[in-house]
Formats: sequence, C-alpha cells, structure tokens
Amino acid sequence: MIVSIIKAEYIKDYSIMLNFDNGRKGLVNLKSTIFNDKRQIFKPLKNIEYFKRFTLGSWTLNWENELDLAPEYLYKLATKKG
Repeated sequence: MIVSIIKAEYIKDYSIMLNFDNGRKGLVNLKSTIFNDKRQIFKPLKNIEYFKRFTLGSWTLNWENELDLAPEYLYKLATKKG
C-alpha cells in the first residue's frame, strides 16, 4: 500500500499524530526507532528539541539532516493494534 502523510502534529516526547491520505490517522512514538537504530543519521534526533523540528514534505516527515522515514513504516506504526 502506498500512503502519504497529509498532516503531522507533535504531541509530546517522541510522539507525533499523523493523518494519512487514505483517511486513517494514528499516533506514532518514534523513541524506540531513534534510540535503537545505531546509524549516525539518527543521532541528532535523540535531542528532543531537534526531533520536534520536523517538517512535512510532499509525502512524509523530514528533518534538517535530510532524514526522512518511509510513510509506509510510519503508517504501520500508527495503525498497529495493541
């Protein structure tokens, strides 16, 4: 499934409320993703103030260091049960 994020709102900590172009929405907590991925590109996002400065590009979240996360990955996190 191909999805795009049409709205993103910072909530708290490492959580963002996402609205997708198929009408679904959900809350994603990216703390585990950021702190468990050892790639250097995630290092700045460990600073919560940097994390909060995401922008919404044409289809997904972006950060100043050119990190973006696949909208399909974010959709899976936002809509998983349990």
